Amino acid sequence: MPGPLLHLGATVLCAHGGSAMPTTPNPRVTVSGQPTVTMAAPYAIAGCPFNVSGAPVPCVTAQWVVAAVRVTSNGQPVVLMDSQAMCVPNGTPLLPVVAQMRVIGS
Repeated sequence: MPGPLLHLGATVLCAHGGSAMPTTPNPRVTVSGQPTVTMAAPYAIAGCPFNVSGAPVPCVTAQWVVAAVRVTSNGQPVVLMDSQAMCVPNGTPLLPVVAQMRVIGS
């Protein structure tokens, strides 16, 4: 499905409200002056408050599992607003909240 491309300045949260940032943005393609993100780039998550029965099990990293089908950069699919990611160690999703709206991919 078409959607806006995610970029370094996009707001992405884990399902528990932790802040997620790409570890290796893609400087080859920029949108709104910010590097985009490809499916290969893992995200680091900070501030996840998730715990189970008093034992902390916060989201630490996340990896995109579904990304653009038709738009690639450096041979990797770019990440879209509707792409899907899985957090480690608990398997919850990442939630893109705010991104640039000018460049749409599919």
